[in-house]
Amino acid sequence: MTTHASSRRPRSLVALVFAIVAAVGLSLAPAGPTRPVEVRAARPDLSITTVARYDVRPDEQRVRVTVDLTLRNHLKDTRTKRYYFDEAFLAVLPGTSGFRLRWEGDGTPSVRASKRTKTYTLLRLDLAQRLYSGKSAKYRLTFDLADPGGAPTRDLRIGDSLVSFPVWSFATDDTPGSSVSVVFPEGYDVQVEAGSIPTPTVDDDGRTVFRSGKLDAPLDFFAYLVADRPGAHTDTTVATTVGAEPVEVTVRSWPDDPPWAERVSAVVKAGLPALGEHIGLPWPHADDLVIQEAVARTTGGYAGLFDPSTANVEIAYYADDFVVLHEAAHGWFNGALLADRWANEAFASYYANEVAADLELAVEPTELTEELQAARIPLNGWGPVGTEEPLQEDYAYAAAPALAAAIAERAGDEGLRAVWADAADGTLAYQPSNGSAESGTDRPDWRGLLDLLEARTDATYDDLWRAWVARPTDLPLLDARAEARMLYEAVLADTDGWRLPRPVRDALRAWRFDDATTLLEDAAAVLEQRAEVVEAAAEAAVIAPDTLRTAFEDDDGFDDARAEADAELAAIDRYAAAAELEPTAMDPILTLGLWGQTPEVELEAARDALARGDLPGSVASSDAAAAAWGGAQAAGQGRAISLGLLFAAIALGLLLLVAAVRRRRRRRAVVMAHSMTTTEPGAPASGAH
Repeated sequence: MTTHASSRRPRSLVALVFAIVAAVGLSLAPAGPTRPVEVRAARPDLSITTVARYDVRPDEQRVRVTVDLTLRNHLKDTRTKRYYFDEAFLAVLPGTSGFRLRWEGDGTPSVRASKRTKTYTLLRLDLAQRLYSGKSAKYRLTFDLADPGGAPTRDLRIGDSLVSFPVWSFATDDTPGSSVSVVFPEGYDVQVEAGSIPTPTVDDDGRTVFRSGKLDAPLDFFAYLVADRPGAHTDTTVATTVGAEPVEVTVRSWPDDPPWAERVSAVVKAGLPALGEHIGLPWPHADDLVIQEAVARTTGGYAGLFDPSTANVEIAYYADDFVVLHEAAHGWFNGALLADRWANEAFASYYANEVAADLELAVEPTELTEELQAARIPLNGWGPVGTEEPLQEDYAYAAAPALAAAIAERAGDEGLRAVWADAADGTLAYQPSNGSAESGTDRPDWRGLLDLLEARTDATYDDLWRAWVARPTDLPLLDARAEARMLYEAVLADTDGWRLPRPVRDALRAWRFDDATTLLEDAAAVLEQRAEVVEAAAEAAVIAPDTLRTAFEDDDGFDDARAEADAELAAIDRYAAAAELEPTAMDPILTLGLWGQTPEVELEAARDALARGDLPGSVASSDAAAAAWGGAQAAGQGRAISLGLLFAAIALGLLLLVAAVRRRRRRRAVVMAHSMTTTEPGAPASGAH
C-alpha cells in the first residue's frame, strides 16, 4: 500500500526526575526547642527501593499506581549519637493525585505533595515511626494518574478507546533493585511509543502485563505507553465541495472522543474547498474522503497517513489542525500528481499552512533548528517512510515546506496552478512553438517539476534545486542542463517560427543533454543552410519551397533536412545558371538558333516546380532552358549555313532551270526558223504532208 505520512510531531515527554530524600538526625541528648537539628544527605544514608505497579482502569479514567517501598537506614550510631529518619521526600510523576501512605506497623504515616511542577511532583513522606540506624521498613504508597481532559495532545489519556501515559520507576540515587509492572485490561493493543520496557505477556485473564525486572539504574528507566482497544467507530458525515463539485467526507472517530470528531469535521468542511481553490484542481478521487482517528502505531509513528488507493486518512488522536489540513492536501499530492516524496510532502505542507492562515487556525510553524540543520540531507536523498534516521527524517519534513514556500514566492499562485494543471493532464515542458500540445504519462519527478516550473513561470529555480534538492551526483546534470538550455534558447530564437522536431524536446525532457546538444547543433546547421537557401532564392528571384521546413520539423536526426537543403541549393543554382544564359537581345543567328524552342517557358516551369518542391522537375526544366540558350548561337550559325547552302542550291537550281528554259526556247526558235525557210512562198507555215 502506498502511503504518505505527515511530519513527525514529537510529543512532549515527561522529564525524568531523580528521587529526593531528606534525612533528619537527632542526638541522644534530650531535644529542646532550641537544639539544632543535624541534617544529613540522603545518599547513601537512607536508601529506597520500590516495586511499582501501574493498573490501567479505563472505566474510572485513571491509572492506579501502587508503590511498595523499602526504606533502609545505612547510618551507624556512635557513642554519643543515634541516627534515625522520620521523613523522606520522593519525586513522582506530574499530575498525580489521591496520595495515600500505609504500613503494617503501629502508628499512622502520612503523605502530601510539597511541590508540584510541570515535570514532577515532590512528595513528603511522614513515617509512622522513626527509622533507626541499620533498620529497614516497608510502606505502601498509592496514587492516581487521572485523565485531566482538555487538549488532545495531552500526555495523559485514559479511556475506553485510548490509553496513553508515562511510566517511571522510583528509587534513591545509585540504588539498584527497583522494578515496574504495568497491567492493561483485556482487549487493548499496546505500543511502547518512547523509552523501553520488555515485551509483555498475557495472563490467564487476558490482561497484558509488562514487567521491567529488577533495574540496575531505576532512575534511568522510562517508558511511554499508548494503547487502543479496537471497537466500533462513530461516523460523522461532512458535506463540502471542491470547486463546483460536491465531496462527502466521513469522519470516523472513537465513540468516547466526540471533541476530536467535531474539531476535525469543522477543519475539513472549511479546509477542503480552500485547498481546492489554492491548488486549482478538482478533487482527484472517485471515492469520497474518509478520515479515521488513530494512534501513532497505526500511522507508522506519524501524526497522519494518507492511502491514495482508497482516499482514506488515518490521523492520530493528538494531531493538530495543521496535520488535518496536511493530510487533506495529500488528496492531491500523493504520488499521482508528482513522483517524489519530498515534493508531495513539501506542497501538502505549503498548502496546509496557506489554508490554516486563511481560516485563522493556530498552527505551530515548523522550524529548521540548528540541530536539524546539522542532520541535513539532500531532499533527493530522502528515502521512503521508515528508512531514514529520526533526525534526518525530521530535517526533511522541516526543509520540504521551506523549499515549497521559496518556490511559491517566485512562481506565484497562478504559476503554481498552471504547473499543477500541466502535471495533472500530462502536458510536458518544452512545448513546440506551433502545432498540437505534447503530452506524456510519466509523473514529474524532481527534473520534470523543475522543467515545468521554468516553462510555466517567469522565474528560474536552479539555485533552489542546488541548495535543497540535488545530491552531489546530481550537480553535473544541473550543469549540463544549464548549457543545453542556453543552446536550446539560441537555436529556438533562430527558428523564425519553425518547430524544432520532437526528439529535441524529448531529449531535454529526459535530461539526455548530450543527445539534446547533438540534435541542437544539427538543427543549427540546418538553419544555417536555410539562410543560404533563402539568400540564394532571393538572388535568383525564385520562391524556395516549404519542403525544407517540413523535413526540418519532422526529422529525427536532420539527415533528411540537410539533404533537402543541399538539393534546394542545387536546384536554385541550376535555375540561376540557366537564367544567366538568357540573351539580353536577340539577333538573327540567336533567333534562328532558338527556332522552334521556348527556353523561357522551361525556365518558368523550373521556377514553378521549385516553388512547389518538385526539385527534380525544376532541375530538368532549368537544364532544358540552359541547354537551349547555351546552344542557341551554335545552332543559329549551323542553321544559317544550312539555310545559305539551301538558298544557294535553290538559286543554282533556278539558274539552271532558267538556262534550260532559255536553251529550250532558243532551240524552238531555231526549229521554227528552219521550218520557215523551207516552205514555198504563199504556202502555209505548217500543215500535213
